[in-house]
Amino acid sequence: MTTSTGGSSDFIKNLGRMYATYTGGFLAFIILLAILEQVGVPNRILGYLFVGFTIIVYAVIGIISRTSQAGEYYVAGRSVPSFYNGMATGADWMSAASFVGMAGTLFLLGYDGLAFVLGWTGGYVLVAVLIAPFLRKFGAYTVPDFFSERYGGNFARFLAVIVLISCSFTYVVAQIYATGLIASRFLDMDFTIAVYAGLVGILLCSMLGGMKAVTWTQVAQYIVLIVAYLLPVVILSAKKFGIPLPQLTYGQAIEQITQLEQSMITKGLADAKTLKPHIKPFLTYDPLNFFALIFCLMVGTASLPHILMRYFTTPTIREARGSVAWSLFFIFLLYFTAPAYAAFSKLEVYTLIDKGTNLTDLPQWIYTYGKIGLIQVCGKNAVDAASVIAACAGKATQLRLQDLAINTDVIVLSTPEIAGMPYVIAGLVAAGGLAAALSTADGLLLAIANALSHDIYYKMISPNAPTKTRLIVSRILLFFVAVAAAYVASTKPADILSMVAWAFSLAAAGIFPALVLGVWWKRANTSGAVLGMILGFATCAYYLVGTRYFAVSFHELWSWLGTASPAALKKYA
Repeated sequence: MTTSTGGSSDFIKNLGRMYATYTGGFLAFIILLAILEQVGVPNRILGYLFVGFTIIVYAVIGIISRTSQAGEYYVAGRSVPSFYNGMATGADWMSAASFVGMAGTLFLLGYDGLAFVLGWTGGYVLVAVLIAPFLRKFGAYTVPDFFSERYGGNFARFLAVIVLISCSFTYVVAQIYATGLIASRFLDMDFTIAVYAGLVGILLCSMLGGMKAVTWTQVAQYIVLIVAYLLPVVILSAKKFGIPLPQLTYGQAIEQITQLEQSMITKGLADAKTLKPHIKPFLTYDPLNFFALIFCLMVGTASLPHILMRYFTTPTIREARGSVAWSLFFIFLLYFTAPAYAAFSKLEVYTLIDKGTNLTDLPQWIYTYGKIGLIQVCGKNAVDAASVIAACAGKATQLRLQDLAINTDVIVLSTPEIAGMPYVIAGLVAAGGLAAALSTADGLLLAIANALSHDIYYKMISPNAPTKTRLIVSRILLFFVAVAAAYVASTKPADILSMVAWAFSLAAAGIFPALVLGVWWKRANTSGAVLGMILGFATCAYYLVGTRYFAVSFHELWSWLGTASPAALKKYA
């Protein structure tokens, strides 16, 4: 991966052969581990091999892709073909929220969970139509670069950096939290130690080569995560219905789920209240909130800086537009499968409950995840049989649906174990979840570090700084931001989907209006853009923090806006 023009050209031409070889090697590695499992190698060793091998491969790609050229560090030399940029964007997008949390949300919310699928997928339509090609045409290095040039000056750039750091930091905490969750389960490590162990892998992928290293690492990570996501549910579909296409068979799984629901109610193993959210739509969210959530997620998707900066890396505007189409395709493969994943996982859980499983005979997977606080029975962590029996004393002697609480972040990770698949499949899913978290964390950390080094240090503090100094500053900042994010993640601030939702909200409120109007409306001016960014971001932050920590109501928010808006509007009238 030499930085010379000729070497770079040869590398691009050989991408197909290189990644085909990589894919074949990865499949051979899975088969090897399956053989090792059959000959009696302990599961813990298999887990270390799965996680360790994949992280080493990503790190090697990152090290080989190291660069000292600003263009390659910030925008991968603007030489990434649309197909591979689409794959890298898919990996960048397939965060832990998508890989780990999406199916779990559908498991919990049923039909209403589809709002997340529709919103996140629809956001890419906005990116393709409104933003990506025009940002590439502008030729910027970062999203704040666009704001500075379009709205004349560094104040708009500074506001964009504030929004970028706020939403990206929240998002990267969720990814590092996911790496800790996966590593603590499959490497049998303390959660806090696992968080910092995952951080090492993230830094090795992004610190030396910037966007160039992150791009080629993310292509490799996408291959791992999509194989890991599809294989378990393909196996379940083939096993239960004889067709290895879960996207076509999960309707039959839902029919069986409906039958099991009635059976569990009849046997007293479930109540209608527990099952209510899964029977029909608009029970968790009313129609207004359902479609409002879709709209907000669409706008948030189209505003995420780490996604938008991916379209700075293509050779031409046409390639940028094409890479959005490829991004949609690669994202579609996972999102089209997520409802099936939720359905097959729920079918396995309901089957376990319906057969009248005694509390003394619970399967091992309940205790495995109960020990790390992700499964509760009768309101207590399912640490072991004794703790479950004590928690349910006087309530039940058999496992009931209303007594079983499974964290949404554990559905995908635990499905292979719930279904009784070989451990190698569970290890593969862990490697896929880790790939999803690492790929997104790489992109987010790079977006933050680039904003601080390029937009703050170079553009606002030291315009004459040489390239070498700029890259050193970026790498140092990337390291410290990563450590800070790991510390926050180690405190387990919230579930993954909640943290990601904050990131989307902040990006949408602070960036989207000024960004789209700046592209499409010539009369959009600095005063309006700045005011919109300040009010949008401040309102969103006030509401998010207030509703979570201070019980702020919508009425109080409206009252606050009523006092803030007139003064601002009068000033700019």
